[in-house]
Amino acid sequence: MSVTAARGFAASGVSAGIKDSGAPDLALVVNRGPSDAAAAVFTSNRVQAAPVRWSRRVTGDGALAAVVLNSGGANACTGPAGEDDARAMAERTARSLCVEAEQVAVCSTGLIGVPLPMDRVTAGIDTAAAELSEDGGEPAAIAIKTTDSVHKTAVASGPGWTVGGMAKGAGMLAPGLATMLVVLTTDADVGAPALDSALRDAVRTTFDRVDSDGCMSTNDTVLLLASGASGVRPDPAEFTEAVHRVCLDLALRLVADAEGASKEIEVRVVGAASEPDAVTVGRSIARNNLLKCALHGEDPNWGRVLSAIGTTSAVFDPDRIDVSINGIRVCRDGAAGEPRDNVDLSGREVTVTVDLRSGDASATIWTNDLTAAYVHENSAYSS
Repeated sequence: MSVTAARGFAASGVSAGIKDSGAPDLALVVNRGPSDAAAAVFTSNRVQAAPVRWSRRVTGDGALAAVVLNSGGANACTGPAGEDDARAMAERTARSLCVEAEQVAVCSTGLIGVPLPMDRVTAGIDTAAAELSEDGGEPAAIAIKTTDSVHKTAVASGPGWTVGGMAKGAGMLAPGLATMLVVLTTDADVGAPALDSALRDAVRTTFDRVDSDGCMSTNDTVLLLASGASGVRPDPAEFTEAVHRVCLDLALRLVADAEGASKEIEVRVVGAASEPDAVTVGRSIARNNLLKCALHGEDPNWGRVLSAIGTTSAVFDPDRIDVSINGIRVCRDGAAGEPRDNVDLSGREVTVTVDLRSGDASATIWTNDLTAAYVHENSAYSS
């Protein structure tokens, strides 16, 4: 259940002293081949961290030998010195592995605007390189956590090949990407163009549809590396589906671990005139703080769902909308339906289903409730 589930990969996670707590904070993932194909997707935030800028450049040719990741500092909004630090991380990793710096992607996560302690970072890279192991996937996943309460890994397999992955993310979770660092690996024999196609297809309906708090990060990165170590060329559709399964598994783990969350909310929009309409409506509902507070208080306030829908440009007739919450149709034809008291919101999982009755398109957005714990965590966050 990790980035080393696929053959041809080694990983490690160490404590480099970047975090004052002494917790693990630096990870390496290394592709030992024979292939070095790679694909990447990055944040669409116009303010981008130095590691994102570096990794965008080096993944342009569709090849990577390694990824170095740190938590405890985002290296974002750190000026020219931050750019130098991202390059230095790649160069130190490359020297430790006897590869070129342009073959190394860099990922960082943590507080924005604070320079990394590079003496500790570079020493940590040397230590991580010395501790690389085919069993190092879990330590690597632990080392990239920030406010995450648990580390997140996933795996899917096909005939003779595997896709594995790890992710971090608990806050600033919003589309384009969703806020995260993700490394996916496969031992399938797949070239860079096919990797890129599979990754973008999967991200579009998984990570890009997580919308926890509406806040987009500066550091979001999703990488997919292929070692080709299985020697198997999978059916393209089967491979894309496996990548999708791993991405969905990790995306749902992000929502489940969202800062302060006590409810995991799935917003299903059906009967839309188009998929973009369904996504727009779903996002509006998922970002409605009044609804998120109501669901936290176990109040099935469907009026807040309709008011959120009404702020969009989607095609719908307000007098034909149906809304169900946990299977109870509380709104029928834009008015009151079954009694709200019939809705059981005592559990952690909540499903809000909206039927626009305007077409055949659909989409699902995942979010969570808004709690006092979320406010507290983000008023005190400094690590």
